[in-house]
Amino acid sequence: MMTSALGASVWSDVFLMAFKFPNLFRRIFAEGSFTQSFMPSYVASRQKGVFAVAIFLRFMLIIIAFSLLVTLFPEFFTKLLAWDWGKDLISKTAPLTVINFWYLDLIFIVTFLGTLLQYKEHFFTTAFSTVWLNIAMIACLMYYAKSSPETIVYALSFSILVGGLLQVFTHIFAIRKKGLSKILIGGWKYRKAKDVRQEESKFKKLFIPSVVGNSTAQIASFIDTSLASFLAAGSVSYLFYANRVFQLPFAIIALAITTALFPAISKAIKNENETLAFANLSKAFWLLNLLLGVSVLGGILLAEPIVWLLFERGNFTPQDTYNTAQVLMMYMVGLIPFGLAKLFSLYLYAMHKHLKAAKIAVTSLVINLIFSVILMQPFGAAGLALAGSIGGMAQMILTIREVGWDRFVEIIKTIKTLYFLIGMAIFGIILYFINQFLINLIR
Repeated sequence: MMTSALGASVWSDVFLMAFKFPNLFRRIFAEGSFTQSFMPSYVASRQKGVFAVAIFLRFMLIIIAFSLLVTLFPEFFTKLLAWDWGKDLISKTAPLTVINFWYLDLIFIVTFLGTLLQYKEHFFTTAFSTVWLNIAMIACLMYYAKSSPETIVYALSFSILVGGLLQVFTHIFAIRKKGLSKILIGGWKYRKAKDVRQEESKFKKLFIPSVVGNSTAQIASFIDTSLASFLAAGSVSYLFYANRVFQLPFAIIALAITTALFPAISKAIKNENETLAFANLSKAFWLLNLLLGVSVLGGILLAEPIVWLLFERGNFTPQDTYNTAQVLMMYMVGLIPFGLAKLFSLYLYAMHKHLKAAKIAVTSLVINLIFSVILMQPFGAAGLALAGSIGGMAQMILTIREVGWDRFVEIIKTIKTLYFLIGMAIFGIILYFINQFLINLIR
């Protein structure tokens, strides 16, 4: 609906650039690093309620202060996003940056409450709550579909805040249903009476490396968006639309599996049952490979029909379809490497090897950036996407090496590997002929 209303235009670039800022910090501080640092410390904490409230208050105050800073100096922060944009585009984007950034405050509350629910092995609420954001944006687009592009992007920005509030209320309801509200109320009441400094100190030591380890992919995406501002108009939008398709299998397969697996691995490691932790990792490996393998073949061989079906209407032209499809194919090359890197890094985080994971992530980021600079001129936005996939491959290789090649070989040295390769080859051939039929139909 957004592509239909805005296409791949200046206004879509403006909105997506403004929305990129809170998404960057959401993924760095809220979703990845916070959960992976907080969970092991929370599991080990003797005063869980007091520890949880203490950490929440510290983070919430920092995020609110940062949001106020962005509100006071929006053009400065917007310029950090789009280095090559002139004053006109910056002035159009800056007010939207302010509105969108407050979504970070709401989503941190959601992430904090969602992490407590994950400890109780309840995942549905967090997975479902994202629906509210999409419903709010869809409702906005339906209502303002025939308005000016400027009106649409402002309305979309406010709809994001509405969606964030609905996500918060959904989590508060689930917290009450699971009986966790008593823990938080008790933690607030006795926050000064209980000594949780040891747990807080351990959390702080884990958090900074976790931020670095989990932020590199987001920083790379952030830099890619900025580099795309040097390319032809619409390049920012091509990256965003293709990444939406890439994120679908990554989220519902890789993130879902690893999110559900992390508490189990953390508890097994805490109980010194490394055999159980590795057994869980092995089972997840094959499920992840099977589902992501199918997604990769579909995403590469059916890229143009997929983009055509999802986006080509209204202001989104056939040329936009072709350009977005090229970017999508390059993103899909890195789907399995990103998924496996995410899976094996869980083992490092559960073992409290956050610093090792951070060093690996920084190395992969440097590789990503080098290839971004090399590939962006000859291949445009598709080159930036391919550079990201190369960085994902580097991260996967380095993470597996740290966990142990012997363990990786133990997983793949079975008949399952042969079945997997034969199955993927057959499926790929089938998809190739389906693609030929659909391309002829489209054209």
